[in-house]
Amino acid sequence: MSQAGYRFIFHRMLFNVIFLLMLATVLAAPAPATAADMDGATIASQGNGRGAAACATCHGTDGGGQQAAGFPRLAGLNAAYLRHQLESYANGTRDNVIMNPMAASLDERERRILADYYSTLPFAVLPEKSASISFPESEQDDPGAWLALRGRWEKQVPACVQCHGPRGIGVGEHFPPLAGQPAKYIADQLQAWQSGARRNDPLGLMKHIADALSNDDIQAVSAWFAAQSAPIEGANP
Repeated sequence: MSQAGYRFIFHRMLFNVIFLLMLATVLAAPAPATAADMDGATIASQGNGRGAAACATCHGTDGGGQQAAGFPRLAGLNAAYLRHQLESYANGTRDNVIMNPMAASLDERERRILADYYSTLPFAVLPEKSASISFPESEQDDPGAWLALRGRWEKQVPACVQCHGPRGIGVGEHFPPLAGQPAKYIADQLQAWQSGARRNDPLGLMKHIADALSNDDIQAVSAWFAAQSAPIEGANP
């Protein structure tokens, strides 16, 4: 056999060896993550690759939210409450141009594991303003505190803390924490109840309450709750 023939056979064998090594590498490589492989932390930090962006982009890597932008804290919130909100965004009973398509891109399992993930995250506690809350003598003294602590019974508006707990720390899956949430977020939600953009509460209670409030009322009570300390770190009231 000629020298050229030997070179051809050698190069052919070398090509086959390289091809087999590459094939073995591909077969040995782990399969890319699928939706079923993703946990809550992965979706929160990276999205799900099917339309839901990373939650951390708006809500922070620690789930603490962004005060100035009005993005709420998710860390430490009740898991059932969080899951219900994601379902509401997905089915349209809570309208938001950002969250509606995001939630619709999550399947039922992803909404559940995201809610579970955020419910277990610790969060920073705002410093206590005082050991006890002082009740204002009149509504004019502190309109926000008055609505939060006493309500406005002549308009059938109960005190916010009767449902949302002392200082607004939250109670169970239906009454989320208000304490320490961004004032802008709280005000936006009250306005959403007024306009009908949010309609996912039990018995339509919040629609009635929001309709009885003026814009000044909304700003005052939102600022009061935003200034309150959050519950003990890691607690899930």
